[in-house]
This record gives sequence, C-alpha cells and structure tokens, in this order.
Amino acid sequence: MGQVVRCKFICVAVTKRTPWNRGAPGFLYDAEFQPVTSGSSEENKAFFEATPSGSLKLATYKEDHFQPGLEYYINIAPA
Repeated sequence: MGQVVRCKFICVAVTKRTPWNRGAPGFLYDAEFQPVTSGSSEENKAFFEATPSGSLKLATYKEDHFQPGLEYYINIAPA
C-alpha cells in the first residue's frame, strides 16, 4: 500500500441545502475547507509549506458535523 498523507484544513463555511434526491433523510450541509495558511502554531506553518493551496468540499446530512473556523486533520490513503 501507499503512504498516508496528512493534511490540515480549516472549515471556511457550512451551507444548508435541499438534496436533489427526494428520498433523502433531510437537508444536506455542504462544508467547504481550505488548507491552513497561517496561525499561531508552528505546526500550521509547516502544513502551509507542504500544502500552500487547494480546496475541499464535503456534504453531510448531519448539521453539526463541521464548524466554520475550526481546523481539521484529513488523512489521505489508498483504499
């Protein structure tokens, strides 16, 4: 298997929307993320040097799964 890549992203927005599938269990919540680019920690500086740009967008049925302003680790590994 390949190597696991660890990223650090900050949630910049969560928006509520109606899903296209009428049989869905509720509303969808789109969470948008950007890589950390600054902050008070040395860790954020190190992550920025490795991942200076990018974006990530996820959708979930759970309203409080992600919160704008909070930072999240995202691990990427081959499945």
